[in-house]
Amino acid sequence: QVQLVESGGGLVQAGGSLRLSCTASGSIFRIMHMGWYRQAPGKQRELVATITSGGSTNYADSVKGRFTISRDNAKNTVYLQMNSLGPEDTAVYYCNVLIMPTDRPALYEYWGQGTQVTVSS
Repeated sequence: QVQLVESGGGLVQAGGSLRLSCTASGSIFRIMHMGWYRQAPGKQRELVATITSGGSTNYADSVKGRFTISRDNAKNTVYLQMNSLGPEDTAVYYCNVLIMPTDRPALYEYWGQGTQVTVSS
């Protein structure tokens, strides 16, 4: 069993910053890919940023230069630093991880419960 716990969402004014965290716990042998996705009301879930186990990152064009994804492998945690936030960033943010459990050589995808980010204009 693997659990993901997200934190850091909230209400912020346009131009402000927030930092999201997502920590994985449980029967984890290795965490491969980690990422953040978001879903705004009435829209499909979209990729925000990803980071590989080696630290390579990928960002949606809409957040490049404003958001930074990072990870702490010792803590099984992925972060999303969000700066220069605008109302268009309002959404529920979900972390996504690809994990190899301790009891089998297979990869499983897990999603966090989601954390609300609201940016007021």
